[in-house]
Amino acid sequence: MTRTSGATATSGIPAPSGADEARRLLLAAVDVYAADPEARAVLEHALDRLDAPLQVALAGKLKAGKSTLLNALMGVELAASDHAECTRVVTWYRFADSAAVTVHPVLGEPWSSPPRRGTHGLEIDLRGRTAEEVDHVEVRWPAPGLRGLTLIDTPGLDSLSRDVSRRTSHFLTAEGEESDVDAVVYLMRHLHATDVRFLESFQHVRSARGATPGTVAVLSRADEVGVGRIDAMISAGRVAERYRADAALRPLCQTVLPVDGLLAQTGQTLREDELADLRSLAALDRSVTDGLLLSVDRFRRPSLSLPVAAPARAQLLARFGLFGVRLTLALLRTKELRAAALSEELVRRSGLAELRRVLDAQLTERRDHLRASAAVAALARVVADHPVPGSPELAAECERLTLAAQGTHELELLAALRAADIDLSAADVEAAERLLGASGLDPVDRLGLRPGARTSDVEAAAVLALTRWQDHAEDPLLNRDTRHACRLLARTCEALLSGVRSTGAVPAATGANAPVAAGQVSAAPAPA
Repeated sequence: MTRTSGATATSGIPAPSGADEARRLLLAAVDVYAADPEARAVLEHALDRLDAPLQVALAGKLKAGKSTLLNALMGVELAASDHAECTRVVTWYRFADSAAVTVHPVLGEPWSSPPRRGTHGLEIDLRGRTAEEVDHVEVRWPAPGLRGLTLIDTPGLDSLSRDVSRRTSHFLTAEGEESDVDAVVYLMRHLHATDVRFLESFQHVRSARGATPGTVAVLSRADEVGVGRIDAMISAGRVAERYRADAALRPLCQTVLPVDGLLAQTGQTLREDELADLRSLAALDRSVTDGLLLSVDRFRRPSLSLPVAAPARAQLLARFGLFGVRLTLALLRTKELRAAALSEELVRRSGLAELRRVLDAQLTERRDHLRASAAVAALARVVADHPVPGSPELAAECERLTLAAQGTHELELLAALRAADIDLSAADVEAAERLLGASGLDPVDRLGLRPGARTSDVEAAAVLALTRWQDHAEDPLLNRDTRHACRLLARTCEALLSGVRSTGAVPAATGANAPVAAGQVSAAPAPA
């Protein structure tokens, strides 16, 4: 018989969402701190952020491919990817109906820079200032990829300028300071000890701030893993899988994905003249092109008599890379592809689609939860640092919302499942990660069902999952942390069941973004 742990019947009226609860509490706190300008400013900033897009920073060492991947995510070439001075400045990219660029210096008033695009992305007028003299640049642009996310390009963590490198590290990991970064996409060409140290610092600071985990690692320039061979992305996938299982890296990020950012960027900005040149090369005898593609120098050799001139071949290499040229020629020989179809295929094979899916599942779909969690954490810090009459009541409300936030516990458990102290089999870990929303928040995704599953199938699967995790939670051979994790997984199953039974249909989403009726999911207890 299936057991429940105190779930009660609901009135059918949805309770306020986490964001609504956080907004109500912040508004009350603004009144309490009306006489404290410093505290009030922090609270009003937290209120503004509740409705803003999620803010995701791209970080990594020099030449990791941050700007290239950022362009691919935006769907337009804006971020400079050469050695321009502006690549050494923290740059925010936000969605706007019209383009605008604002430079914010360390000292003095900000100024507008004409939004001009050059050969290597935006040309930003720093008015002769060095990177050390610029705090950040804000770019507003009608780019499709910015509608749901604000993206932040950061200078390399191993920049030749210690001040620039230190500013990036401080921006993301400074303790005791407020941060507007909700998550980090960390790029690495290979896993080094310095990568692990940065991720440890970032996670430590987020935990100290009471923020939920939010890191996705990317094996960038993945085409180089296979030295540009046609199977390069397959080789990169194997390396990423090995990194996902790495004991040092696994607890520090949600996943590791291989992405060829250059191919993704070029796929979305493919030009007709490039397609024409590639078709001309694909029409040559296979032995000729195989010989050309043995090396970069051979492919762009000026002395060769080919239908595509040497400068155009050099431009193809700059835009596609050796792997991209090989892949595109193979695709064009297989079937006739128009520009739109070829672009779609290149983006798919670049790994960008999987990265977007993970960002949607881990971040975008949980936006309300992440924002509510950050707002409550900010209020808790204000209450602790600025005690006034009425702050004890605010502190109690912060604690209540934190304990009742099922979405917070789910994200924390997603990270904890990668730690060694969770004693579950590989199959159980896979099922747990899926149930917690690693592949999406739809109940069908959480329960591993086929798309279009019937309500009765969802209910039956949720009952089986609930029984499974309740049995694990009562297993005396499992350690305390593992039993606590299983109790949380059982509560997620209860939420799924309650949603299905109260509506008679499969809910569009549950967990972080779905309103949960009062009493539907009890607060997660401390480990027994």
